[in-house]
Amino acid sequence: MAREIISSGNVLAAMAAIDAGCRFFGGYPITPSSEIAHEMSVRLPKVGGTFIQAEDEIAGISTALGASMSGVKAMTNTSGPGMSLKAEQIGLGFITEVPLVITNVMRGGPSTGLPTRVQQSDVMMAKYPTHGDYKSVTVCAGNLDECYTEVVRAFNIAEELMTPVIVLLDETIGHMVGKAVLPDIEEVEKSIVNRAEPDPSIPKDKFLPYDVPNDKPAVLPKFFQGYHYHITGLHHGPSGFPTEDAKICQDLIERLHRKIDARRKDLLDSYEEYKLDDAEYLIVCYGSVSLSAREAIDRLRKESKKVGMFRPKTLWPSPEEKIAELGERFDADKILMPELNMGQYIDEVERCMKKRPVALNKANGRPITPAEIIEKLKEMGI
Repeated sequence: MAREIISSGNVLAAMAAIDAGCRFFGGYPITPSSEIAHEMSVRLPKVGGTFIQAEDEIAGISTALGASMSGVKAMTNTSGPGMSLKAEQIGLGFITEVPLVITNVMRGGPSTGLPTRVQQSDVMMAKYPTHGDYKSVTVCAGNLDECYTEVVRAFNIAEELMTPVIVLLDETIGHMVGKAVLPDIEEVEKSIVNRAEPDPSIPKDKFLPYDVPNDKPAVLPKFFQGYHYHITGLHHGPSGFPTEDAKICQDLIERLHRKIDARRKDLLDSYEEYKLDDAEYLIVCYGSVSLSAREAIDRLRKESKKVGMFRPKTLWPSPEEKIAELGERFDADKILMPELNMGQYIDEVERCMKKRPVALNKANGRPITPAEIIEKLKEMGI
């Protein structure tokens, strides 16, 4: 039976982490995400977990990575400036294949920007949060319910693919308080994914954590279980020890890409379609902007204006085949893309559709309202 709760998006994200099995949090307070850390500090000790407020963002993610290496589900939390500071350790998570969930409650930027205001400022940063060559995974909550469900999904993806996963919220949805309808806790528990365990038939002194097929994630045993292997930020071979062998290095980076691509359709592709069946105009949006888009669509439908919405829940890798399909159905001048930035995801939509939607951009810390969406659509001729 579904649970109904009055809460904020940030608190719901913390609840989801606990329910998903997170037992370690390492981070540092930063507006507008600090409520997640605060809630974790209250909830984790009650379930036998550990909360550490580190001296800075770098130490926060470092402790979380260390906890995850020991076999504990771990999380860190931040906003835009903190993502900049965490960048190097995110890269360590990618190359060592250590699962980690990173919630990023977006605010205005760059630099200190607008700490208490909303912006979808980190969408491209979420695709490439660190240097090097890799493939990232980013999910994006679009309402209060998803501040919970997308965090649970992020933990499952991180554990299955052995990779850091970024969850994007934003100031609007993080601080919004309202009714959320959550899945029953037993349903959540049944959905939980835990990282793969080593094959018990392989002697512990012979086990190679990175000796896996070319489209599979590493299998990292928990620390202190008698296994002997190496973790390094350098390119490495099957044992984890550094190497500069050309073939081994190429195979490693290709596998980091392939393990994501291999599960894109069944694990990662996730999106919402709203009143699209008979739509003549299309709104493509994500995150909290979708709340305004829904309201605009409902108002226009009362005027017999046929508008629908497509909203990706997984931003990276994008649901490119579905976006391409919509591009075949709608002309460019009948597709509107509102974003709380100067256009960060529209290039990806254009890449998939082979056409560029009409943009509606706002980067002054204020939400895009339903009225602004309606006005833009009327300019487009609806």
